[in-house]
Amino acid sequence: MNRNAFTSTSLARKASPLLAAALLTLSLGSFPLTARAQTATPATPLERQIHKMDLALTGVGEYNTTVHGPVVSGLLASDQGQVVTQFGSNTFGALATLRYVARPYFGLEFNYGYARYTENYTVAPYQIQTKVNEYTIGYVATPPHPILGLQPYVGAGAGSIAFKPTAKGGEGAPEKARAAYYYTLGVQKDFDNGHLGLRAGFRELFFLDPDFGQNYLTILKHANTYEPQAGFYLRY
Repeated sequence: MNRNAFTSTSLARKASPLLAAALLTLSLGSFPLTARAQTATPATPLERQIHKMDLALTGVGEYNTTVHGPVVSGLLASDQGQVVTQFGSNTFGALATLRYVARPYFGLEFNYGYARYTENYTVAPYQIQTKVNEYTIGYVATPPHPILGLQPYVGAGAGSIAFKPTAKGGEGAPEKARAAYYYTLGVQKDFDNGHLGLRAGFRELFFLDPDFGQNYLTILKHANTYEPQAGFYLRY
């Protein structure tokens, strides 16, 4: 064997481990791309619809207005026409909202609200501590025009609001439900690729003044609650 052949054989033996290592590195480097290509499947129709939904939990201020008027259904003659003033105490509550936005100008939402405050009447005087539960469904629009980088929204809806007197401060009064109407507006901001967001806004809720089935409290006047809100939402 000549010297040149021996040199070529030695170089080949030395290069073989390096060549094998290079091939292994290239194969491992291409593996994540191959794996991602294999796992990046298109979203199903159900997943696309779920991605249009979000669940929000917000803290809500409860600022109740004062109403007054004459009793309209008193059983006693002395009750008829007697002017009663009613107002709910101001407090803090919570609101859970499940929202589905099909398109920027068409969406639906379901709201469940909870608060606890005292209804005050200028009779005797008379106070009823009550839990307040809101169940409403509404329309919501989210225009695709950011305001200072924030997504605006506006909506309105209707449903029911239930006044449930507490065991100790409710004076033994029965539960009373009223029809409720509301409007809402605010802004929100997505984070974490749209899976998490912050929301802040304002709501106003309208309902007939609760009388808890007491004829001498029935004045049939509409009250309203102002509700500034702030919180977060989650999206699939």
